[in-house]
Amino acid sequence: MKTPNTETTMSPDAFAAALAALGWKQSDFCRKSGVTKQTPSRWANGLTPIPAWVPAYLGAMQDLAALHSKYLATTKDTASE
Repeated sequence: MKTPNTETTMSPDAFAAALAALGWKQSDFCRKSGVTKQTPSRWANGLTPIPAWVPAYLGAMQDLAALHSKYLATTKDTASE
């Protein structure tokens, strides 16, 4: 049997910074990821380790936001000219 990885892959500060970079509150993260509202609060306060899927999820959301900004937002702006 494999030993579970209990090592935190993201710090509470990095979690807060990633949410801020997306312009999200903890409640936005809950709604979009399907976790209970207490879960990110525990992560942000360092009470519970942040699972490995969280930085991957937030990184993917940041990548999508960057792609949207680069391609769709500029298309929208040039279409109105």
